[in-house]
Amino acid sequence: MHRLPIAWDEWGRLDGLDLAACIRRGDVSIPEVTAQAAAAILRVDHALDATLEVFAEPVPDPGTAPACGTSPLYGIPILLKDLAARLQGHRQENGSGLFHGQICDVTDPFVDRLLHAGLIPIGRSTTAELGLAWDSSTNYLGQPKISRNPFDPRRTPGGSSGGSAAIVAAGAVPIATSSDGGGSTRIPASHCGLVGLKPTRGLCPRPFDSSEYQSRISTDGVVTRSVRDSAAVLDFTAHVEPGGAFMPVRSQAGRYLAALSSPRPRLRVGWNASAWGRSTPVPADITARLQRVAILLDDLDCELVEVDDSEIVDWPGLWDSYTINWMSARGQLSLLAAQRGLAADALQRLLTPMVYRMVEASARYDKADLWRMMSLNNRTTRAYGTLFRRIDVLLTPAYAAAVPLANGSSSSLHDEDVDAWFARQLDAARYAILCNEVGAPAITIPAGIGPDGLPAGVQLCGRWCDETLLLQLAADIERARPDWFGQIPPVHVSSAAG
Repeated sequence: MHRLPIAWDEWGRLDGLDLAACIRRGDVSIPEVTAQAAAAILRVDHALDATLEVFAEPVPDPGTAPACGTSPLYGIPILLKDLAARLQGHRQENGSGLFHGQICDVTDPFVDRLLHAGLIPIGRSTTAELGLAWDSSTNYLGQPKISRNPFDPRRTPGGSSGGSAAIVAAGAVPIATSSDGGGSTRIPASHCGLVGLKPTRGLCPRPFDSSEYQSRISTDGVVTRSVRDSAAVLDFTAHVEPGGAFMPVRSQAGRYLAALSSPRPRLRVGWNASAWGRSTPVPADITARLQRVAILLDDLDCELVEVDDSEIVDWPGLWDSYTINWMSARGQLSLLAAQRGLAADALQRLLTPMVYRMVEASARYDKADLWRMMSLNNRTTRAYGTLFRRIDVLLTPAYAAAVPLANGSSSSLHDEDVDAWFARQLDAARYAILCNEVGAPAITIPAGIGPDGLPAGVQLCGRWCDETLLLQLAADIERARPDWFGQIPPVHVSSAAG
C-alpha cells in the first residue's frame, strides 16, 4: 500500500494555513496534498454522501497555478459547492434536475479569487436544490441523495451548504465553498462544529449573471475549521474589480488575517435568544448555551447588555418582506423553463416537491407586493442600523431548534403545504435570516456539544463592513475555548470507522 505523506490523525486536524505551511516547508508537495485530499473524501463519503464528484485532475494544474507562491493559502485543496460561483469547464447542477449535466462556460469572480489565492478545487459538494432548503437532500440523480452529519449520520449537516460542511468537519479538506441566502453558510457550520462567515452584501464578488440588487439576500463564502482560515480566505475574496459590483462597499482585503493578531477595542455586546416574531419557543438548552457564551465574553472584557426583541427590528415586517422575496423569486424558474422550451408539466417533474410548491406560490405575488417588500426592507435595514448606534456586536444562537434528521423536516423532498413547511424553516432559521435581509455581516462559531451529542453554534452579527471586528472577537473566543473548535466527529478521516 502506498504510504501517505501525512498520517490521517494529523491530516484531519490541520487547518488550511497549517497545511499550506507544510507545503511551503517542503514537508509535502502539492500533488501529494491533492491526492491525499481525494483519498480522504473517499475515506469518509460513503457514510456522508456529501460529494458529487472528485475531479479527475485538480484545478488548476499545481504546476501552473496562477497564484503567487507567497500566498498563505497556496496549495490547499478545496471543494466547490454545487451552487453559486462557477468554475469554467466543470459541472454545476445546482442540486436540480432542471440543470442536470450543465457545464459552466465561465469562471465567476469569486472562484477566480480563490484560484488567485492558490486554492485548488478538487471536486464538488452537495447542496439543497437551488439552495432552497436547510437540508441537503436531493433526488435529481435518479434516486434520493441524502447528505449526512459526521457527528451523527442520522442527522442533516444542514443546508444548503451541507455537503461542504460535512466534508470539512470530517477532516477531508480544511476549506469548502458555501453560499448564504438565509443561513446556508452559518447553519451547516453550526450543525457541524465549524466557522461560517456571511460577509457584507457587496463585499465579495457575485456571479456574472447576478448582482447585489437582483439577489440582495445571498453572498458566497466558505466553511472552515478555524477563524484564521476564514480570515485568510476573506483577504482574497473581499476584492471586487471595478465594474464588477452593483453596489461596491468598503473592503479591508489583505488585512483581515493580520487583524487577528491585533488588540480589539472593548466592545458593547447585545445578546438575545428570544422569539424574534416567531410562534415556536426556543429550546432551553440553546438559550443556556448563549448565556454561557455571554459570560465568557464578559470575561473577555466585553460589556454585555440583554437586548429586547422590540429593540431590534419590526419582526412582522421582516418576515413579510423576506417571504415575498423568497417566494416571488421562484417565478424565475417558470420563465427559465419556458425559455428552454420545456412543456408546462416539466417543472413538476424536474423539481423536488417543495421547490415546485414554491414555484406555484410565486403566482400569488404582484408588483404591489414587490413595492411593499422594498418598503419593509427599508424599514428593517434602518432599524438594524439604529440598533448598532448602541451596541457593537449582536450575539444570538445560530439556530433555534435541534438539528433535524437527514431528509427530515427541513428537506425539500417531502410534499406538504408550502406555507406550513416554510414557516418551520423560518422558525428554525430565525436568527440567521436577519443579516440576509439587511445585508450585514454575521459569523457562526462553535459553542460546544449539545445534549444530543451534536455541535451547536452561536452567531455574532455586526455593522456593515465590520468583518474585522467580528473575526477578532471570534478569534478571542477560539483562543479562550479551543475545545469548542475542531471537534472530532465519529465519521472522520482519523477513525478506522471512516
